[in-house]
Amino acid sequence: MPDPLLERHAEALELFGEHVHAISDAQWDAPTPCSEWSVRDLVNHVTAEQLWIPPMVTDGRTVEDIGSTFSGDVLGTDPAEAWDRASAAAHVAFEIPGALDRTVRLSYGPALGSAYCSELTADCVVHAWDLARAIGADDRLPDGLVEFSLKEVMPYAGGLAASGMYDAPLEVPAGADAQTRLLALVGRKG
Repeated sequence: MPDPLLERHAEALELFGEHVHAISDAQWDAPTPCSEWSVRDLVNHVTAEQLWIPPMVTDGRTVEDIGSTFSGDVLGTDPAEAWDRASAAAHVAFEIPGALDRTVRLSYGPALGSAYCSELTADCVVHAWDLARAIGADDRLPDGLVEFSLKEVMPYAGGLAASGMYDAPLEVPAGADAQTRLLALVGRKG
């Protein structure tokens, strides 16, 4: 029986990948909702996140072991191909029997592989919205991914801004849909 977490992870990677493949040559330097990042910076960030997964999940390496291996430009001259390779390898690493039950050593401490996969799935969903907005694509996220991401982000949403990687959560309008609530939790106005 397929694992629902792995299905959501694959769906999030596919959604982000569709947007990566839709980027025109003229859009790579375009701004994104992540005020410090261009489209290329955003794709580089999410691609680098995928590159961390195999050594950490499959090989049991730590953040210290990996060091600056994935710092800087990981996209090279063919960003879409770099994304495709990284995302496929990341998903394969999580699919290995027992991978979701392994302990991985993240920058903030040890976590189960399933928690790491959940965190990166939600991150990929939010960044898929960022990328869609930046390139003028349909930014409506699939309901299942939105609900999954809301459940993932809600417990730690209050601390995201303190990490320096997110804007402060926004006020959620009464009657807001799930996507608007998710985006507000991560400081984005849908």
